[in-house]
Parts: sequence; structure tokens; C-alpha cells
Amino acid sequence: MTPVALSVNGRKVQALVEPRTHLADFLREHCRLTGTHLGCEHGVCGACTVLIDDKPARACITYAVQCDGFAVQTIEGFDDDPIMQELRMAFSREHGLQCGFCTSGMLIAARDIVQRLPDADARRIRVELSGNLCRCTGYLGIINAVESVVAARRSKPTAVTSAAAAQPAPLHAFVPAGEVAPPSIPAPASALEEARTGWTRFEESFVVARSPATVWATFADIPAVAACLDGAELTEHDANTAKGKMRIKLGPIQAGFAGSAVIERDDRAQRGIIRGAGSDKGTGSRTKGEIVYRLAPEAAGQQTRVFLTVEYSLQGALAQFSRSGLVLELGRRLVSDFAANLNARLAGAETRAAPRTPFNAGRFLWSWFIDWLRRPFRR
Repeated sequence: MTPVALSVNGRKVQALVEPRTHLADFLREHCRLTGTHLGCEHGVCGACTVLIDDKPARACITYAVQCDGFAVQTIEGFDDDPIMQELRMAFSREHGLQCGFCTSGMLIAARDIVQRLPDADARRIRVELSGNLCRCTGYLGIINAVESVVAARRSKPTAVTSAAAAQPAPLHAFVPAGEVAPPSIPAPASALEEARTGWTRFEESFVVARSPATVWATFADIPAVAACLDGAELTEHDANTAKGKMRIKLGPIQAGFAGSAVIERDDRAQRGIIRGAGSDKGTGSRTKGEIVYRLAPEAAGQQTRVFLTVEYSLQGALAQFSRSGLVLELGRRLVSDFAANLNARLAGAETRAAPRTPFNAGRFLWSWFIDWLRRPFRR
């Protein structure tokens, strides 16, 4: 058993919990706060959404021990919150609830939208709520309710606008501060200056043990690049376009995104842009994205540092992962694995023992959790 001390709805709570206990069970069984509902228990449906340090998070895929020292707020903690009062009235007025099972998580997500996006329209609200599923309403009443509160608050002279309105929703599988990622690498000057509204963005770099000329020539070989990306299957390509499928496995969730990409290359600047889109029929999810990459020499030109800026949008059943602190770690792991495979390929080694094997995110999540548990003992 592990001791934890956290704040729940403003009340200090101390308890002994098993490391495997997730936050939703802790709230329901130890704190008797049953407004946090459990649906899929895989972080997909959004019924268990709570606030952790004022950021929406899935309670079913967050361990209680991760929240040691943090402030958690459940639906029961919003009784005196003016935005939540307006949303509750709007949900009732616009018939935005029926069975009510999704409503607590839906309200917490909606409150975040109202606070963070004072100019959100119906289309943006749909994107922001795409990670919260409802089996009853058809969503129209919910969208109308949130939009009406946004409009009403915008018309008030005291309405506050925020630069955060351009940022993607911070819904995440909670990772304690300081354990997510190292400082980001400065983006290339040619990269987009601001993240697109509703998109997630991260920056990364890696080193290849070959000269920039060799790496640049390899990047022009589309089958070679695809062979270095676990889960990728190339079906068609020419010099400037590619079609294929990317298969990812996350526990019981398996997705195969079939799509296409357009490739632009600047030989003089050794800079490229890949723009693509795809969809997964199984989950009904859709994605589109852009990768900007640039090569820079290192070690007197014997090695190459590859700078990446990645932006993407994900809609549908898997949308909540696009706003996850954990998904940024997952993206970085994909980049890290690609770099290792690329180095191995250039060294003449086999890059993949089993082609078409999906990228197993579950193995990454397990290794990340084991590493997280070991960190206190390294100090």
C-alpha cells in the first residue's frame, strides 16, 4: 500500500492505496463521490472526466498515487461555480441530457471550453467535445447548450478573453509536472508560428550517425522511410505522394488509419514538409497533420541532427488522446523508435523483424509506468 495526500473538492484527503488503484475507483469507493461515472474504463468515453490542478483528465486511466499533492475536483465540487450553474440550466433548457450517465464528464469538459474559448462557435465546440461520448442525445442539445453559455458570457462586459483560446484542450491522461518531457527543441524558423486552432503540436529532434547528404537522400526513399516506422504499411507512392496505413494498438484498442500524404522537399535548405490525412473505420476516428523537418550537420558534418515540428488534429472516438500529456510522450517514443530504426538501417541492420506489426503503445505505457514508479528510488 502507498500513502497519498491530495485535495478533493477543497478537502484534504489522506489514504493508503494500492499502486494499481485508479483515481475513479478512489473517488467513488474511498471518497464516496459517485458523480464520477465509469463507462469504458479505457479513457475513451469521457464519463469519468475530472479536474486535476484545474485541467480536465480521465480518472479511469489516472492512478490515484499520481495525484499525490495535487488538487482534484469532481462534479460534486462545482455547486457554487457560476459557469457550471449556467451550463446546468442550459443543458436542461436545451434538452442536453437524457439518461445522464455522460453528463458529469460532459459538464466538466463544457466548463473548460467556456473558460478557455470565449469565442467558440458550434463547429469548434463539436471538435472540443469529440472526446466525450453520449449514447442518447445526438449531441445537438449539448452543443446548443454550450454555445448559448459561450454567447451569453461573451455579451457581458465583464467577459474575459484569453490568449489560451488558441491552444488545444488540455485533456490528458494525467502525468505529474516535471515528468512529461525535456525542454522542446526550438522549431525551424520556417515552421508555422502558431499552432492551428484545435490541433496538438510538439517539437523534437534526433541524431543520425551519417552525413546530412546521406540522410537527405534516404528521406527521399519513401519505402525506406516507411520501413523505419513501426506499424506503417506503404501501399502506393511516387516522388511526391504516398498512400498507406498506420496501425496502432493501445491495450484493447486497435486502430488502422488508412490515408495519403503529400511530400514537399527543398534540396537547397534540406527541409521538407509532409501533409497527410487518414481515417480509421473501426473507431470512426479521423486525423490530419503536418510534419516539418530540417537537417543540420553535427560533429563536423559526420552526423546529422533532424529537427521536427509535428502538428495534428484527431477527431472521433480517439480524440481524447490528442489532448493528452501522455500522447506527447507517445509521439516522442514514435520519433525515438524511428530514429533507432533509421540508424540501424543505415548501418546495414534489419529494421523490422515482423513487417506490418502494429505499433504497440501498450508496451510503451507499461514501461513508462514502471519507470515512473522507480524514479523516487533513484534520488
